[in-house]
Amino acid sequence: MTGEAAAGGAESGAPAEPASSLQPPAADVLDAAWGALRGVYDPELYLDVVSLGLVYDVRAEAGAVVVEMTMTTPGCPASEALSEMAREAVADAVGDAVAVDVRVVWDPPWSPAMIDEEAAATLGFRAR
Repeated sequence: MTGEAAAGGAESGAPAEPASSLQPPAADVLDAAWGALRGVYDPELYLDVVSLGLVYDVRAEAGAVVVEMTMTTPGCPASEALSEMAREAVADAVGDAVAVDVRVVWDPPWSPAMIDEEAAATLGFRAR
């Protein structure tokens, strides 16, 4: 008996589970997600959401890629579009085999101090 059959694989008659439900996405998938988010631009500030400090976390959770991000203000007119653009970019980067969940969070609240130095300079903020 092979190791797969002994572990309850396809040879035992039990249906095999999709790989994404068995293990979290690999580190290269998370790196691809971060890279994809660097290509998502805030339509008002024309800078990417990572440089703006809008992305708080990218992690594996229950076989999916979870992105926690915020907006510059709770009333941001681009909030729905920006989170959907982020979801689409990550989904394109990681492929159909991995689910993508983008969550807009408000804690901690975003502030200009979260912008990286290069983006801050582009916006005309003084160096910290």
